[in-house]
Amino acid sequence: MRYIIYARKSSESEERQVLSIEAQLDELREFAAKEKLEIVASLCEAQTAKEPGRTKFAEMLSFLENGKAEGILSWHPDRLARNSIDGGRIIYLLDTGKLKDLKFPTFWFDNTPQGKFMLSIAFGQSKYYIDNLAENIKRGHRAKLRKGIWPGFAPLGYLNNHRTKDIDVDVEKVPFIKKAFELYSTGKYTLKQIAKVLKDLGLRSYKGNILSVSCVQRVLKSSFYYGVFTFNNEMYQGSHQPIISKKLFDKCQGVMRMRTHKMQRKSQNIFPFRGFMTCGECGCAITAETQKGHNYYRCTKKKGICSQKYVREESLTEQIISFLQKVSLSSQDMKKVLKELEKDEQKAKEEMADYIQGLKEELKNFETKLDKLLSAYLDEIILAEEYTAQKQKLLTKKVALREKIRDFEEKGMSWLEPARAFVRNLNYAQKLVSGQNKSEMTTFLKNIGSNHILFNQQFSFSAKNEYKLVAERRAAARREAKESLKNPDWRGRQDSNLEPFFWR
Repeated sequence: MRYIIYARKSSESEERQVLSIEAQLDELREFAAKEKLEIVASLCEAQTAKEPGRTKFAEMLSFLENGKAEGILSWHPDRLARNSIDGGRIIYLLDTGKLKDLKFPTFWFDNTPQGKFMLSIAFGQSKYYIDNLAENIKRGHRAKLRKGIWPGFAPLGYLNNHRTKDIDVDVEKVPFIKKAFELYSTGKYTLKQIAKVLKDLGLRSYKGNILSVSCVQRVLKSSFYYGVFTFNNEMYQGSHQPIISKKLFDKCQGVMRMRTHKMQRKSQNIFPFRGFMTCGECGCAITAETQKGHNYYRCTKKKGICSQKYVREESLTEQIISFLQKVSLSSQDMKKVLKELEKDEQKAKEEMADYIQGLKEELKNFETKLDKLLSAYLDEIILAEEYTAQKQKLLTKKVALREKIRDFEEKGMSWLEPARAFVRNLNYAQKLVSGQNKSEMTTFLKNIGSNHILFNQQFSFSAKNEYKLVAERRAAARREAKESLKNPDWRGRQDSNLEPFFWR
């Protein structure tokens, strides 16, 4: 009988493998020599068996189906399959007789109903292992996130502490990371110049490579360095030690925003709104062209006939500025709102501290009740059944209360940073109105909404709820002002509430 040797390992790091491919081949060839098996081919691949689609595995099955071999020699059934499809194909070949035997140094197999049953169990166990491993990883991530620990590989400037499972500061690389932020915040250095400075200082990645410009940009855009991080689109307050201030980080982001469009191609600067919108009639992209010294935007009409007309860039700019004015906030008002947020933060911290203290007192009461319940049971005042039932109720409430305390301690102030970012964005809208930078207008509108459409020479889009609310309230305030001017009984007076309109 002719056999095919099949050796596989996952595409993970070498040290995490049970047995490398070379070691498997040595063991299998020794086993084949000992059992006097005829080997016609040896196939190896470094790919996970979690999903079907392995090239060498398919080649092995082709050998068997074409009659070039009748048996498989592998280290263990989990080398052949960790998914139900590949495992089923192996068993089907056994049922049809195209595969007559399987040999494993670490697993017994006999081509009988009992042997195929045991093989299917082995394949099932392999699938269960990989599924359970994925779930354990997700659970581990959730546990780390609740503690404010980054669940992945530590960013440059930090180290994974494998003993405490925490993220520690890399004291050797931190000074260079700080230097990068400080230099870039001055506005005198480009990303390329920062990369060269870091190269000259001797900073290298954890793989020993020189940092590319894109890598430097990722570092400068990462909020991890001032103490917060985003995982699966949710922001978390990190438990790691920040190495820069939020103020320095914001300054760097401001410099980067100002330079983003200066790095774009000249053609994009000529037509700042091209590729930004789609046609509201046919769904094609909106393109642009210059006629008689003016820029015009129109539908590409790639899907066929479209009745939409040209619109001049000046008209489009007026419409966009009209919206930006509705969501803009002056620098003076921004400072007022941020100051109010600081007051709210302090007040919220005090109130939360009192509330959490109350919850902790309640938790102590539950612990006291559990102690009393145990004493009553030991003194034979209550029966075992009553003790068990009461204990379960108290423990359930205690666990729920402890989770509540943890949630408040970890996420209680998580709304503040998004609120501050929102206020600064409103002020940025005001700066866009004043600066008339059309390319930055495009980027801003992409960030605050989606589905940007041009229909009947009118621009519209779906703004995020918070911006939509601000725009609606500003529009309503203007309507009320117009109605007041038309009213003959109107008397001018100052609004007693001097807070910005959207803050009320």
